[in-house]
Parts: sequence; structure tokens; C-alpha cells
Amino acid sequence: MSVEVLNESGVPADEEALAALARHALDALRVHPLAELSVLLVDEEAMTELHVKWMDEPGPTDVLSFPMDELRPGALDGGADEDGELDPGLLGDIVLCPAVAERQAHEAGHSTEAELELLTVHGVLHLLGYDHAEPEEHKEMFGLQAELLESWREKRKQP
Repeated sequence: MSVEVLNESGVPADEEALAALARHALDALRVHPLAELSVLLVDEEAMTELHVKWMDEPGPTDVLSFPMDELRPGALDGGADEDGELDPGLLGDIVLCPAVAERQAHEAGHSTEAELELLTVHGVLHLLGYDHAEPEEHKEMFGLQAELLESWREKRKQP
């Protein structure tokens, strides 16, 4: 799994841990092991520009997901071409705003690190086609998000 994390936010973050978490989530969801994902951390100004441009919403947001190939969970082969060759695909990009995450973490009573973890998993799920607009979708997505975060935290406790 190729996960690249680039921090352009000016706020310290554990890029290695975020990459490992994204790999954990993608592995758990059985996404092709050669799929590629990019995670970019940006400041509020850059996030505001993206939020306005792509969502037509004002101000910064916490996370945006930009899917590339239409990969779905459980498709270990990622699809194959007409010759039967495996096509791992480009999953897409997740953009996080640590400044917004820090405020949300404070409101939620947990660390900024925990909020960035939550947003990373949330972004991965959006890239894989999950949504939360409808009550049933919300229940499925947030339930899976909680399971992935719990399994990640249990894995990190192990020696």
C-alpha cells in the first residue's frame, strides 16, 4: 500500500502514524495492497480555497476527499484489465486541516491526534464510496469508522 503524507499546514503532526493508520484501514477493508493514496495536511487558508472551489461552501472544513479510481472495499484484485492483469488503482487524495481538527478535538474532549486519526479514516471511507447523507448511510459509515479506529488503537497497544 503506497500512502504518502505531506504536511504543508505549519502544524506538527505525526505523518508516519497517519500513513500507518490509512494503511491499516485500507488493509482491513481489503483494498488492493498496491493501491495509492495521498494525504495532504494544509492550513486554513488553503482548506478554505478547496472547500469553496469543490463544495461551494464557505470557510475551512476538517477533511475533504478526492477519489480518483472507483475502488471499493473487498476488491482485493482492484479490478483487472482485459488481459487479466491486476490493476491496483489510484485511490485518491485526502486533505486534512489540523487547525480545524484542533478546535474540533477541544470541543469533543480528545486530542488533536485522535481527531486527525478520525478524519483520516473518515476520508478513506469517503474515497471508497461511503457517505453519511442518509440515516442508514450515516449508521453504516460511522459504525465502520469506529470499528477501524478501535482496531487501530488496539493494534498500537500491542508490543
